[in-house]
Amino acid sequence: MANTPDTTDSNAAIHQSVHDLLLPLARLCLAKGIPFAATQELLKRAFVDAAREGTQATRDISRVSTATGINRREVARLTSMEGSAPALARRSPATQVFTRWLSDRRLRARDGSPKPLRRQGPAPSFEALAQSITRDVHPRSLLEDICRLGLATFDEETDTVILVRDAFVPRDDERRLYRFLGSNVGDHMSAAVENVLSDDGPVHLEQAVFADQLSEESLAAARKLVRAQWKELLASVVPELEALIKADADSQRVADRRVRIGMYSYHSPMQAETTNPEKNK
Repeated sequence: MANTPDTTDSNAAIHQSVHDLLLPLARLCLAKGIPFAATQELLKRAFVDAAREGTQATRDISRVSTATGINRREVARLTSMEGSAPALARRSPATQVFTRWLSDRRLRARDGSPKPLRRQGPAPSFEALAQSITRDVHPRSLLEDICRLGLATFDEETDTVILVRDAFVPRDDERRLYRFLGSNVGDHMSAAVENVLSDDGPVHLEQAVFADQLSEESLAAARKLVRAQWKELLASVVPELEALIKADADSQRVADRRVRIGMYSYHSPMQAETTNPEKNK
């Protein structure tokens, strides 16, 4: 059957969208020396995993092969590798301490900056903060970890801990950095794709605003505005989520759901965007 004009336009739009999604991934692979063959192997595994999600007969090699176009021998090989993929990145106690310190209004000064905390003693102190997160790890160990990650410093003369970062980007821990990249961008893409594929309309919040014709000075102001908005979002959402988690535990409700809430901003020269027809409308 020949494609109708509407079908042809739709296919072209999908292909352009997939290209736009894959281009940053290709940049990452090239920058880190990951060859095309290795990337192709990962893409095959992703196709097989996606096909298996869509059928109850997850081990039916013929169905998966038909759905993906990958031959049966390859499907069998890829399905035999089940369980080799890494789990989703989970928050460590150190990152939870960092997030609580940023989001708890009691631990922030009038200008919104995180207060320095004395190392020990009743709240507000680093010891009390650490113990509010977990009692399975000694506060001293958490202090060493949060300092190792470059999130805080410890002043021995004043016996205080000072937060020195306002965002957790683990530059000195490549493994964790890449896990965050996969988890954050993966969930963002999942939200966008599920919204597109849903017959009942958008099921996830996934919106953005954009502007062009900005100067470097205006861009700097916009970036400052975004960082301030993120701090406000963090301060309002984290305590509410913690309250919801506690309410679920107190009510003994089945707690088998997760949520990821984020913001992002991206900037580039306008010339780099001229190949995107959507942004030229």
